[in-house]
Amino acid sequence: MQAKNDCMEENRRSEERPIEHFAVSSGPDKEVKQIIVVTTPDWKSRQARLQAFEKAGGKWLSAFSPMPAVVGKNGFALPEDKKEGDYKSPAGIYKIGTAFGTAVKPGGVTLPYRPVTRQDYWVDDKTSPDYNTWVHYGGDPKKRWKSFERLAIPLYKYALVIRYNDNPVVPGKGSAIFMHIWRSPQSYTAGCVALSESNLLAVLRWLDPKKEPVIVQGPAAYLASYIK
Repeated sequence: MQAKNDCMEENRRSEERPIEHFAVSSGPDKEVKQIIVVTTPDWKSRQARLQAFEKAGGKWLSAFSPMPAVVGKNGFALPEDKKEGDYKSPAGIYKIGTAFGTAVKPGGVTLPYRPVTRQDYWVDDKTSPDYNTWVHYGGDPKKRWKSFERLAIPLYKYALVIRYNDNPVVPGKGSAIFMHIWRSPQSYTAGCVALSESNLLAVLRWLDPKKEPVIVQGPAAYLASYIK
């Protein structure tokens, strides 16, 4: 019981540490001026908290109040342990990619925004050269790939790409990692980060590609190990 209490106390202290110390020592390029931080209490938890910070005047300032979020059904995994289909979100630091959605581009969004059609797929067939890429294809996807994800679904009314495993793409290390709308506060994802539609829109409108935004995610104690 004491060990469990010590762990809980460490998680609590980790979330209270100054974000500016983490942001500076965790390794984002100097051009990074926006950081999204997603934390869970432990590696297996799917309930998360999302925070956002922006650098102004040499200091990291909170952009808005913490938001509830959900991650993979089985929590987080280190990048070296991440596997296709493990239902785990990848822990680490990743660049923010394009925004996309089945809806028209929301007003106030400055990220590149790609409209989704019924012919848009994200390929998770690890035997395909298209693995972990977005492909627009007018033919029968079942004849081209062993596995794929249709992007024209309600959860992707609004979404953005978390640039995991894309440079280079390693087959089988995980694909289609997004931030998107959740089903409910008690739901989970297959490896993405999800939050309410209103909160997702707030994040999308806040993100500025000129500020080189990144997302930092993982258990609170793990992320605290980056703090100097």
